[in-house]
Amino acid sequence: MANKYSSVGVAVYLAILGCLTLAQAVTLEVKQGNSTCIKAELSALLSIPYDTVNGTNTAQVSLPDSTTVDVSASSCGEDGSAPWLVGVFGPGHALGLGFSTNGSLYSVANLSLQYNLSDTSVFPLANSSDVVTLMMSSVGILAQVNTTYRCLTATPVPVGGATVTFSGMKLEAYMPGDDLSPNESVCTADQSATTTAPPPATTSAPAPTPPGTPDRGDYAVTNDNNTVCLLARMALQLNVTYVSSSQNKTVQALFNLQPNQTSSSGSCGPTSATLVLMQEQTTNLSFTFTLNTTSKRYHLSGLSLSAAWPDMETPMSASNSTLTYLPGTLGMSYMCSAEQVLEVTTALSLNTFKLQVQPFGLSGDQFATAEECQVDQDNMLIPIIVGAALAGLVLIVLVAYLIGRKRSHAGYQTI
Repeated sequence: MANKYSSVGVAVYLAILGCLTLAQAVTLEVKQGNSTCIKAELSALLSIPYDTVNGTNTAQVSLPDSTTVDVSASSCGEDGSAPWLVGVFGPGHALGLGFSTNGSLYSVANLSLQYNLSDTSVFPLANSSDVVTLMMSSVGILAQVNTTYRCLTATPVPVGGATVTFSGMKLEAYMPGDDLSPNESVCTADQSATTTAPPPATTSAPAPTPPGTPDRGDYAVTNDNNTVCLLARMALQLNVTYVSSSQNKTVQALFNLQPNQTSSSGSCGPTSATLVLMQEQTTNLSFTFTLNTTSKRYHLSGLSLSAAWPDMETPMSASNSTLTYLPGTLGMSYMCSAEQVLEVTTALSLNTFKLQVQPFGLSGDQFATAEECQVDQDNMLIPIIVGAALAGLVLIVLVAYLIGRKRSHAGYQTI
């Protein structure tokens, strides 16, 4: 099992129990001798769509408090391998959090969801008995090393076509002590929830200084057989609100993603595709696209950002999995040359320029025929309308001139 997920980093595998309406708190930890290296306290509710003999159902599943750690599969990484926390329950259900670190920060680099469709107590009338594994390459969880990541607010995270909603979360990996650190890296949602009043006028955030139009980059995701399954060409600008350590107040800043400093990764599935952009280990931006197999239409359903910039008091994370941006038709690409502002949360919006994406239905490594956004269509229509109006005006002037000239000639003949 460790070999299966060795590329993930640190992973937390938590079991899934029956259909429950409310998520229960679970505490799991991994020890090496008497020392704890990984600990997680959290609740999670999973929403998993699956096919039945009569159509499609959705299983609502919460993690039980009876989840136990599999000591044979768990490890602190004492042999140089990645440390693992593995919790199990039920016939083949699992949830995994994969961590990575650059020495000063650690983050959830991967979220894995595994479920066994042969478990009829969770998936009644399923038309398959397969064990399904879904992956999400970034979930927006980021913290400083030797601090506890805290996010009590319910936070939905898309994983393939499923959704995992975390709440009451406190976790720490690469722990120096036996218990969670009292120093916390608090998620953006919790910071917003604890804000009781707006800041005084003297400390309000200044308007961001525009850094200029960002450069356009080309990004691609390949599947297991190295076939391109997602293409994106776009210029991206982040509009982020965070607490500045140097100014000791909330500020708003624009940040351009630099294509020559950005790497891309992701995953593709039948109804869900993910693109993850990472810039210099400090900025992680993840896009999730969802396909409706009935209407043959897709859209951008999720965006998440985790960032640790030098001026941030604490690393920030923000996500939204209920978006409806960038709609397109299966087998076609979506194009929008005009600037678009994609509102994600109160602390994050994404400005896009010269965008073209195709997350499904690719044949080869080229975009299919593009569907243009309404803004581009309107921008094309305006010069046509203006041109037609000018042509009409010229025609009116010409007709008036000819009529006047005809009357003038008629007057000469009468004399």
